[in-house]
Amino acid sequence: MKLDGVKVIDLSLFLPGPMLSLVMSDHGADVIKVEPPGAGEPTRAIGEKKNATSIYFRNTHRGKKCIQLDLKREEGREILFKLVSDADVVIEGFRPGVASRLGVDYDAIRAINPRIVYCSISAFGQTGPYTQKPAHDLAVQALSGVLSLSEGRDGLPAMPNMQVADMLASLYGLSGVLMALLRAKETGEGDYVDIAMLDSVVSWTPHLTDRVFALGEALPPKDGRLTGKAAFYNYYQCKDDRWIVLGGTETKFVKNLLEAFDGLDLIDNAKPSASKEEDQVLRDFLQEKFSTKTQQEWSLWFEDKDVAFAPVLDFKEAFADTNTTVREMISKDDHGNEVIGTPIKYRNEPAKIDPTLGERAQDAITILRQHGVGDAVIEALRKDGGFDLSAGSARPMYCGGSCPRD
Repeated sequence: MKLDGVKVIDLSLFLPGPMLSLVMSDHGADVIKVEPPGAGEPTRAIGEKKNATSIYFRNTHRGKKCIQLDLKREEGREILFKLVSDADVVIEGFRPGVASRLGVDYDAIRAINPRIVYCSISAFGQTGPYTQKPAHDLAVQALSGVLSLSEGRDGLPAMPNMQVADMLASLYGLSGVLMALLRAKETGEGDYVDIAMLDSVVSWTPHLTDRVFALGEALPPKDGRLTGKAAFYNYYQCKDDRWIVLGGTETKFVKNLLEAFDGLDLIDNAKPSASKEEDQVLRDFLQEKFSTKTQQEWSLWFEDKDVAFAPVLDFKEAFADTNTTVREMISKDDHGNEVIGTPIKYRNEPAKIDPTLGERAQDAITILRQHGVGDAVIEALRKDGGFDLSAGSARPMYCGGSCPRD
């Protein structure tokens, strides 16, 4: 696989960092997840569980080895330094300044391993006036301006449907890490990658900024071609109160549908230059049409039509969809646990989805032995409050205070 031989140490929590390391793991990287003392990775306890494991945790941490370290203690840092001595990548998601206070920042790691690519993911980056502000995805979307575009038909703010800032930061983190690894292969020198969730969202708005840059005005949500104004980029209610969408404003799609609806006299209403009133007339026409059949009936009706159309599926329907299965975006492990696949498809050296979850205690022993820690030291660590071998799951290794993630 593409990343065979690459070793990743992941200190991050929740979504951005773990998703970055998950993609690398799917493509061959050896990922060691360092969890904080106590309960460990928070997603172990978030959401629904199946076979005693959180679905959230399974779909962000499958295929990784896990170990708990208290980085506030010297013993914990010493073990981390052993792990990074031959690693290629370190990922962390602390609030800026915390890694430095713990003594595990880029400079400290680079002194041990100059080849290391060290990626920090935070809400607002390592510089600027917001560096110390606490924030998760929703606040970041709010500050980016993107949240203001999530407005319901009632004119009230609508909750975003996924953690866009988290996932975009993960994607940019992956891109930055891979570029730095490519350069490190040539020079022997790693680099520091500073990823801000806010930067990530702002950079994905080139199609939404025309009014801001050209006129110095904010974009009213319903006035944007892709945020509510365009009749052919909109959603419609069906006879059974379910919904469908039209998702393409190209002339050919408009003509094909209006011709089938005997509505070609409204084709100019779909042009980008159409007024809000003309758009509304076309939306009303289409809504009247779509209210005459159920969602399933429209899905069948559109099968032979070259129109950008889709039914609005719920999550269960989406994951049961044939295309999702064919594209291997969902599979099951030997115990019937569903796992989400990887979207990066190579013809040669395809990803290998490892659905297994490691046991923290057993993983810890394996990791320590691989890095030259003898059984006598491991036993001393266990007696010091390390990990419970009989239970197969970890108590906080190097306990004595919580590891400050923020």
